[in-house]
Amino acid sequence: MNVPTGILPAVRKMKDFDKALETNQDSIVILESRLAQLKSLVAYAKRANKQVLVHFDLIQGLKSDEYGMEFLIREVKPDGVLSTRGNIIQLAKKQKLLAIQRMFLLDSLALDQNLKLISRFQPDCIEVLPGLMPSVIHQIYEQTKLPVIAGGLITTKEEVQAAFDAGAIAVSTSKTSLWNK
Repeated sequence: MNVPTGILPAVRKMKDFDKALETNQDSIVILESRLAQLKSLVAYAKRANKQVLVHFDLIQGLKSDEYGMEFLIREVKPDGVLSTRGNIIQLAKKQKLLAIQRMFLLDSLALDQNLKLISRFQPDCIEVLPGLMPSVIHQIYEQTKLPVIAGGLITTKEEVQAAFDAGAIAVSTSKTSLWNK
């Protein structure tokens, strides 16, 4: 179970899936998909030697409970999941999948609530959205000592570099022009 580093191509549209496979990145994130096509997407990506992370909350037809996680593990076989839900993080860790807690930071209350969730569920990694807040990226790392991925609204190489400079180990982006180093 490797925590991803560098740029993480985040596939939102199927037309970008092949582009993600052609990058020199080791991992890809499948943000949105239907349950019926997820298994073949993951298998195809693994044939391209990619670590596959699935955004559990955005898969249409996948219920966020123990049975949904069981199906994902037995049938789809991703390397890890991203979720905003603590129960999904807990289930992923129980099943030895890479568990990335996604946190949306709207204000200081959201930050406090997310830090409590992180303390309770102990994900392997945290994805901070929006990723345009270097001081908050640094603060979250200092408080949790967990690897931080910056994601959301990152559209330029300068923003990618600012996230790395703040201590992010990876940047998740659907901006295809940023996918290759």
